[in-house]
Amino acid sequence: MAAGGERERTRVVVVGAGQAGLSVSWYLRRLGLEVGRDLVVLDRGPGTGGAWQHRWESLRLGAAHRVHDLPGMAGLGLGFDAADRSAPARDVVAEQYARYEAALGLDVRRPVEVTGVTGLGDGFSVRWAGRASSGAGSAAAAATGTGSQAGSGPASGSGPASGTLRAEVVVNATGTWGAPFVPWYPGRDTFLGRQLHTSDYRTADDLEGLDVVVVGGGTSAIGFVLELDGVAASTTWVTRRPVDWLDQGELDVESAVAAVAAQDRAARAGQALPSIVSGTGVPRTRRFVSGIERGVLVERPMFASIEPHGVRWADGTFAPAGAIVWATGFRPELRHLAPLGLRSADGGVSVEGGASSLDPRVFFAGYGPQASTIGANRAGRAIARQVVARLSECDAARRR
Repeated sequence: MAAGGERERTRVVVVGAGQAGLSVSWYLRRLGLEVGRDLVVLDRGPGTGGAWQHRWESLRLGAAHRVHDLPGMAGLGLGFDAADRSAPARDVVAEQYARYEAALGLDVRRPVEVTGVTGLGDGFSVRWAGRASSGAGSAAAAATGTGSQAGSGPASGSGPASGTLRAEVVVNATGTWGAPFVPWYPGRDTFLGRQLHTSDYRTADDLEGLDVVVVGGGTSAIGFVLELDGVAASTTWVTRRPVDWLDQGELDVESAVAAVAAQDRAARAGQALPSIVSGTGVPRTRRFVSGIERGVLVERPMFASIEPHGVRWADGTFAPAGAIVWATGFRPELRHLAPLGLRSADGGVSVEGGASSLDPRVFFAGYGPQASTIGANRAGRAIARQVVARLSECDAARRR
């Protein structure tokens, strides 16, 4: 990128280098796009691994937290089936993704935060901020032992702290980790103890000796309850709806299909996306069953209000609390797209087949029905083909 903030041009900008962004990038590279000239990948994270790099140290890969291979991983000698399940999941995923990025030569630019996307007549202006280093030249090189790969513009550690990219197509693959959701309950702001979301949780030792209330009915909340057992002074688990325990130890395929269909209907209609857990249920893994049998996993209905030193139910029952852990999920991170006016009155974005219904030059990878690793991989190929078709239309229009 030229000095003085002059605009760098590329054809496609992929925002986010998690599972969805990498999946689309794989297929774009296979379809002939050249990194830099045709394709630039921007990522806000300090390292590889997408949202996984931020997860808590005790989390391991398993039936309840499974990561499927990205497209082409097997051919590169990579994969999660044989990954070390005794190591923190965040480290395993970060290493695998680093090697994947290096093999593709993506030269991901990070940490770069996209602060706004503005529509132009022939494409978009993508504003970014943050002093970045090349993903291929740092995290990927550390994992593979290779040297730094050449980059330009925001890929350089000595480059400008902000800038603008011009692109014909934007693929948004930002996921949800940057937009944690914490529901409001009466008295929430009067609580004198600690309040932390899943995105803030690091280790049970941080809450040692405290009375802890864990809110949420998904696998993360359940994991927190089990990890806090014997560390916290007491643990109270509350859920907004009864947990739908599955009889099997892995996710039911039929339930997963129904949940994905519900997500797809909401995405097409531009509605807020429903919870995946509410549509699939929670598998009874051996660890979860053990917690149930030991009386650790005992869910209580949602409390009615929060007080300075605990929570209270509608019947007057009170539970003391020195900390509340909100394992209440996330929302799609789309603030940087606000200038495009893509949100509907219902708060969602109308997406069909991976593309915005209002502006077909904007694609959403990992959104709605694509949120799982499997969904992201399947959508990656379809989105990449649509992107290339859109570029061909742009070329044809310029020739006319």
